[in-house]
Amino acid sequence: MKKTLYYEKLERSRVRCTLCPHRCVLKEGAIGKCSVRQNLGGDLVSLVRDRVIAEHVDPIEKKPLFHVHPGSRSYSVATVGCNFSCPFCQNHDISFVDTVRGTRTTAAEIVERARLSGCRTIACTYTEPTVYFELALDIARSARTFGIETVWVSNGYINEEPLRELAPVLAAANVDIKGWDAGFYRNIVGGELRHVLATCRLMKSLGIWLEITTLLVPGHADDDASLRAIAAFIRDELGPETPWHISRFYPSHQFFDLPPTALERLNRARQIGLSAGLRYVYTGNVPGDSGEHTYCHACGELLIERFGFHIERTAMRDGHCPACGAAVDGLGMA
Repeated sequence: MKKTLYYEKLERSRVRCTLCPHRCVLKEGAIGKCSVRQNLGGDLVSLVRDRVIAEHVDPIEKKPLFHVHPGSRSYSVATVGCNFSCPFCQNHDISFVDTVRGTRTTAAEIVERARLSGCRTIACTYTEPTVYFELALDIARSARTFGIETVWVSNGYINEEPLRELAPVLAAANVDIKGWDAGFYRNIVGGELRHVLATCRLMKSLGIWLEITTLLVPGHADDDASLRAIAAFIRDELGPETPWHISRFYPSHQFFDLPPTALERLNRARQIGLSAGLRYVYTGNVPGDSGEHTYCHACGELLIERFGFHIERTAMRDGHCPACGAAVDGLGMA
């Protein structure tokens, strides 16, 4: 186990983690909210610097990142742990753990496997990449030397200094904005909304391609006022070219008593985004829905037809609409 990059030594052998806004203060032996960073002998160490719980080759659309090399494959990795406590987490079996587990490996080995698999990107996903920051940073730096880009699927709960260090080697990110109510974030999710919004603004300013996801949890994060506020934030502070993925909730973890998101609610949320002036608004977790497709923001031409995570047909020409010539926003859209 190696020392982490972001922490402060305090009196009486305590440490303060400075990686995320929780800023956990830990006495000797204590572990942070993320379950993977521990005070050992007055130093903060990562328990997952060399332990990966998941490695898969996925379509990039699964992240979801619809505007990053569409149709390509992404080598997806994760460790255990998370710095949120969402009761609706779909990966709770690896996000919330009492014992650290995983296969021992190194960033160099991960990158080599990604290279041999022919993947265009490496995705730090499934759990929160922030909590395994040192491994994720090593992966991104190593991957870049082979022309492989790194992307994150994140809750956005990271402090400014580590994000600025990561930014030069992070091509894109999909960040969850789980709702607009500060109380929902504080009491249900386990964090502060303002920090997530600050991360989104900073990522955009640092040149990281950004896509946003909102899971419509019935009765918690699906009201029209909240959705209008999220759409306005994306439009005004991230830019109308920023894709918004609105995903259907299915009963999971501690929220098994809730029904799946009604399809009419999902489609209404998409219309809210489009009416706000966002160029690309998608519905998620509903294979076959027309909201999965990419349309030209200028003339409405169907450009990318999807079914679930798979592309059925692409009509773009060198990253442009064949009907009106408008450019399609994103990375590797040609």
